[in-house]
Amino acid sequence: MPHESTTPPTLSDDQRVLVIGAGPVGQTAALLLAGWGVPVLLLDSRPERDPIGSKALCQQRDVLDVWDHVGAGRQVADEGLTWTRARTFYRDTELFCQGFVDKGRSPFPPFVNISQTRTEELLDQQIARSALITYAWGHRVTGLRQDADHVTLTCETPSGTVDLTGSYAVAAPGSKGGPIRDLMGLTFDGLTFDDQFLICDIRASLPGWEQERRFYFDPAWSPGRQVLIHPCPDSTYRIDWQVPPDFSLKQDEASGGLDRRIRQIIGADSDYEIVWKSLYRFHARQVDRMRVGRVLVAGDAAHLVSPFGARGLNSGVLDAENAAWKLAFVLHGWADEPLLDSYHSERHAAAAENLEVTSRTMAFLVPQTPEEHARRLDILENAVLNPEARGQVDSGRLSEPFWYVDSELTTPAADRPWPGRPPKGEDPEPVPGVLVPDVPIAGPGGVHRLRELARRGLVVLVGSDLDLGACEDAVDGMRCGVTVVTLDEVDPEGVVAASLHLHGRQAVVIRPDAHIAAIVTTPAEVGAAVRRVLRR
Repeated sequence: MPHESTTPPTLSDDQRVLVIGAGPVGQTAALLLAGWGVPVLLLDSRPERDPIGSKALCQQRDVLDVWDHVGAGRQVADEGLTWTRARTFYRDTELFCQGFVDKGRSPFPPFVNISQTRTEELLDQQIARSALITYAWGHRVTGLRQDADHVTLTCETPSGTVDLTGSYAVAAPGSKGGPIRDLMGLTFDGLTFDDQFLICDIRASLPGWEQERRFYFDPAWSPGRQVLIHPCPDSTYRIDWQVPPDFSLKQDEASGGLDRRIRQIIGADSDYEIVWKSLYRFHARQVDRMRVGRVLVAGDAAHLVSPFGARGLNSGVLDAENAAWKLAFVLHGWADEPLLDSYHSERHAAAAENLEVTSRTMAFLVPQTPEEHARRLDILENAVLNPEARGQVDSGRLSEPFWYVDSELTTPAADRPWPGRPPKGEDPEPVPGVLVPDVPIAGPGGVHRLRELARRGLVVLVGSDLDLGACEDAVDGMRCGVTVVTLDEVDPEGVVAASLHLHGRQAVVIRPDAHIAAIVTTPAEVGAAVRRVLRR
């Protein structure tokens, strides 16, 4: 009989985790922690939720999968607008169109667009169903202290100052997290770019544009600058214009400039309604540490990147998942406390990669010198006539998970070296450190997808030519539950084996966040790989 993960016991209230910030990152952390049986107090400085604008609207497939685990993913996907291609133009010429390849069989589309406001509402619905999550609105954190066993937050509330104590804290207060970073003693080095971006959500009819992201370099209606257009539900479109540093939205509206901008895109006679508008500057910044004692920092409070590539919120949700399972394993006593150090090493590396990718994009989008402007113009002009030159055009590499190939939790495989980033829109090769392909299985307890099984705890899939009993013995005595099951049992049609390029004398160890921890060939290596994940 295989070892199987079981429903985790509920921890006591004095082991609760304090989550600072009730945006999608904090909501995700709270829901995932509660799923592991950890009580959560979810704090926010606002008196109540403020549903304004689309904000972070583009959700990537693997994030939908995380939200599916907490009960919201399918509704987000169903209500969101699915888009399957990203088109890039230089003036009136289409340079390329990016599609997306799924090496698994995910039930989710590559991207959906849905307003952050609605995403928060759907996550709140799941939070309302949890007996382990309590909201504390109107709690502005003004002090933070730690001892060997607890973290205490001092909060200003409408009723006065209160102290709140938990075992650990996840700080996800969003882009205005400076006060929390200061309390944690964090630096936030990087750049703030001078150019601004004007955002408008408009409701209009744009036939043929409903399921594609459009990016324009130097269009006739915004010469010398960029415009990004995202379709959204309810015939709404999010338009981002690059505008000069001294641009005034109030003056642009008063002069009729905003109306002209919109009509240059939708047509002079088309009706439209402005749903939301705003100005923003983009940043490229990262904290020096993502763990300070018993506090883990996540999302925009830990890293800010440009919006071109939709890497902000998507990366923040994966911060939350990484933090939640590690905190839960430590609190339950399934893993040792040094496991939390890997939160910093893994997610700091993920943030650094996002900064590198998006900063390279911004260097192309917003040249800073005459030489850079000339180089970009040369690339764009050449790309019109020379398809081979189009690879040099950077309109943003769209969001993708970070792959923990260099993590201290990952057991490398000599015959599975990391080949580097795959082409845009494609999943990576299945090597240790990457997410497992989301393929159908015949799992225990009616589980139908490999990632669904993986997110219930540590999983070992054993090839038909390996001794199942010996693999079970290798993980016997682990403090956490480990599902050890043969590939033949969960994969009668060979879909998993084909997706992971496995043969009968291999076993796969999968982490609770569905990343491959190891691909090994002996029971002893199975035990060693599991201990490595648990930092034991």
